[in-house]
Amino acid sequence: MKNVLVALSIAGLSMVSASALAGDDFAKLDTDGNGSISVTEASVSASLSEQFADLDVNADGELSKSEYANYEG
Repeated sequence: MKNVLVALSIAGLSMVSASALAGDDFAKLDTDGNGSISVTEASVSASLSEQFADLDVNADGELSKSEYANYEG
């Protein structure tokens, strides 16, 4: 039982760390600080540029934080 609790704790910390890293990445890509990532801002990453249209579910030409959360990069 103790091993299960340790494993779950580690998994939980890993998920929090990944989420924090994704937030850091979003902030770095959002160079104008407007709270979204434009096509131009996304162009620094080939994989993000390739996925941009699929991630932009409301087709407004920008990725919100929630849309960016689905990025597989």
